[in-house]
Amino acid sequence: MNKYEIMFIVRTDIDEKTGKDTVAAFSKVLTDMKAKIINTKDMGQKKLAYPIKKQPRGNYYVLEVEASAAAVKEFDRKAKIDENILRHIVIREEE
Repeated sequence: MNKYEIMFIVRTDIDEKTGKDTVAAFSKVLTDMKAKIINTKDMGQKKLAYPIKKQPRGNYYVLEVEASAAAVKEFDRKAKIDENILRHIVIREEE
């Protein structure tokens, strides 16, 4: 298993419960595929450099995980589909 850092931005125009449910659902996607979440950081709400989907601000989250490539691929696939996630990036950490 490789170490990854996943950052994603959640919409701010949804209620707080929906935002937390979105983060929990994406953490579950990883853990269901045998990934180990090492650390979760809520970076808070920040202004975006430019509006994304008409949103000027977003809630930033960072996950540090040990996961297989299949788990990260599934996270990526679902993040592209979910309307509550504005942007995401997956970075593989060097050994």
